[in-house]
Amino acid sequence: MYYINAISSISHQPTFNNDGFSKHIEPIGENSEIIKPVYKEYINPNILRRMGNLIRMSVASSSECINKMNSDVDAVIVGTGLGCLTDTIKFLTNFIQIEGLIPPTSFIQSTHNTIAGQISLYFKYNGYNTTYTQNTLSFELALEDAMMCLDEGMDNVLVGAADEFIPFLDEFKKQVGLDSINLTSAVTFLVLSKDKTSETIAKISDCQMIFNINDQTDSLSPFLAKNNLKIQDIDTVKYTTPILNGELTQSFKNGVDTSSLVGIYPTNSAFGLHLAADEIQIGTSQKVLIYNNLRQSKLGLTLIENI
Repeated sequence: MYYINAISSISHQPTFNNDGFSKHIEPIGENSEIIKPVYKEYINPNILRRMGNLIRMSVASSSECINKMNSDVDAVIVGTGLGCLTDTIKFLTNFIQIEGLIPPTSFIQSTHNTIAGQISLYFKYNGYNTTYTQNTLSFELALEDAMMCLDEGMDNVLVGAADEFIPFLDEFKKQVGLDSINLTSAVTFLVLSKDKTSETIAKISDCQMIFNINDQTDSLSPFLAKNNLKIQDIDTVKYTTPILNGELTQSFKNGVDTSSLVGIYPTNSAFGLHLAADEIQIGTSQKVLIYNNLRQSKLGLTLIENI
């Protein structure tokens, strides 16, 4: 088993440093904003001013997890679909507008692995550090790698998901006919361990990704059978969007559309995991399935249970 010994999110919901937040969530509206912590309480102010928004969110969320654990981690693994878009735009703008040598900072900070790298630099971790960017399954791949690290003997792994919204994405979604989709930003980080402690919140029993599928219903059944479960055994399903498979998602008992709570970004299944963990921690759920169906051709399945 893989135990969640700390978890933290910064999102449109009151998730940060707020156990029991699942009792107070509401669907977000067009004018909803991310609920940010006071960053200087978690990040050295001298370093904070040089960080982009997504890096600030990621380091603060990681800091909360590490503070709860009161111990170091052996690896930092991050999943991100789009990376640090604000710095990407800065780099591209400089590339177009500046003649001659271009300042390297925005390029360095725009790469996808900047998030994991900045976390390791800030906490002075020199261990395994990697980033997964596989579109809507980036977080699940990061989570699977964390599990393999634990199987190979590591004690604690910090694994997370981070994606940000920039205004350009609103223009892009209009061009491709997706005006109704609410694109947002958020981060989620957790410390995964093989050891159960007094701080353990929940356990992850299984995580599986399925690519190039034609029928999501047929893909779900083998996963449940593998874990000796029927869909009726699941207390609640956190699915990332009801748009792609409405018939299936409507059949879920106590199904929750997490996109209505935090909007859509490539790794929003990570918020579903935090929501599930919080419900398990306060006793309102026992078994929860995270059903990542943001893309019709790909499916991420994560089973989380009480301890």
